[in-house]
Amino acid sequence: MALPPEVAAVFAAKTARTFCYGFLGVLLPVYLSELGLSAGAIGVSVTFTLAGSAGLTWAVRRPAERWGGRAALLTLAGLSAAAALLLLATRAPWLVVLGAMLGNVAVGTGETGPFLALEQVVIARAVAPARRTLVLSLYNFLGYAAGALGAGLLRFGPASRVLFAAFLAAALVQALAYARLGGGTPSARRAPAGALPSAPLIRRLAALFALDAFAGGFVLQSLVAYFLHERYGLGLEALGAVFFATQILTAVSLLLAVRAAARFGLLATMVVSHLISNVVLIAIAAAPTAAAAVLLLCVRHLLSQMDVPTRQAYVMAIVEDREREAAATLTNLARTVAQAVTPSLTGWVMQAVALGAPFALGGGLKIVYDLLLWWTFRDVKLREPS
Repeated sequence: MALPPEVAAVFAAKTARTFCYGFLGVLLPVYLSELGLSAGAIGVSVTFTLAGSAGLTWAVRRPAERWGGRAALLTLAGLSAAAALLLLATRAPWLVVLGAMLGNVAVGTGETGPFLALEQVVIARAVAPARRTLVLSLYNFLGYAAGALGAGLLRFGPASRVLFAAFLAAALVQALAYARLGGGTPSARRAPAGALPSAPLIRRLAALFALDAFAGGFVLQSLVAYFLHERYGLGLEALGAVFFATQILTAVSLLLAVRAAARFGLLATMVVSHLISNVVLIAIAAAPTAAAAVLLLCVRHLLSQMDVPTRQAYVMAIVEDREREAAATLTNLARTVAQAVTPSLTGWVMQAVALGAPFALGGGLKIVYDLLLWWTFRDVKLREPS
C-alpha cells in the first residue's frame, strides 16, 4: 500500500518517538528512585508528567490552527530535544521530572498528548475517508510495536545516559520527518473566529472520553501487574511473558478493527468491542486461578484496543475539516487530565475495599461510557463516509 509522503513522515516520527517511550516509561521511575525520590514523590512525578502532557496538548491547538501542523510538530520536536539535553545535563530529581514533562514522556502503554492529537489530523487530511481507519490502525500498530522494542532494549542494560542520548537522536529524527510535511494551513481550513459549528458534539465526546480514561486509570498496566503478583504470586519473569503476550494481542486488535469497522461501522465497532472487553475486565477480579486471570486478560487485550483507531477516525469524520485540530486536542486533553486523577485512588481502593475491586470499578464505569456513547451518538451522521 503506497502511503502519501505526509503519512510516511508521521509514521517515521511515531516510530522513533514511541521506541523511546518504551524504555523511558520504565527507566524514569527507577532512575528517580536512584536519585533519592520516595515512592510517593515518584507518584507525584507521574502526575506532573501527565499534567505537562495535558498542558502541551492545550497549548498546541491555536498555533496548529493558525500556522498548520508542521510548525506545531516541529516545535514539539524541539521541546523533546531540549528535554533530552536536560536529562543528559542534570541529576537533580525535579529537573529530570521537568525534562519528562517537556518531552511529553509516556507513562502508560498507550500514547496520549499533543503529538497524537496533531498527527491524527495530518493523517485524516492526507488519506481518503475509506482508508482512514486502516491507516490509523497501522499508525497505532507502529506505536505499540516500537514501544515494545524500546522496552526490550532494557534487557541489555544500557546506561541511562545512552538511553537519554537515544531520546535526543529520536527528537532529531522527528524534526527531520516533520520538515517533510506541507507548510501552513489553507485559509479554508482555519477555525472560525466564533464558536465552532460542532462544538456541542466535541464537548460531549470530550466528556465521554474523559469518563473512559478515568475508568482506565484503575487498570493501568503497573496496577494489573501488582494484582497478578499479589493474588497469584506471579514473579517478574512470568509477568514479563504475560505482558509480552498482551502487547502482541493489542497489536492484533488494531488490525482487526479495520475489518470490523468496514462491516459494522465506526461507532458500532467502538461500542461493541469495548463493551465485551469490559465485561471480561470485571471477570478478572473473580478469576480463581492465575491461568484463568491471564486468559481473561488476553481476551480483553484482543478486544479492548479495537476502539482506538476507530475512535480517532470517528472524531475526524463527525467534524468539519477546519475543526479537526480543536476536536483532536480537546478530546485528547480530556483523556489525559482524567487519567491523571485515578491512579492516586487505586491504591486506596485495593487496600480499603478489595485487591480486585479496581477491575470491577473500572470495568463498570467503562460499560457506562459505552452505553452513553451509543445512546448519545447513534443518530449523529458522519460528515464523510467511513
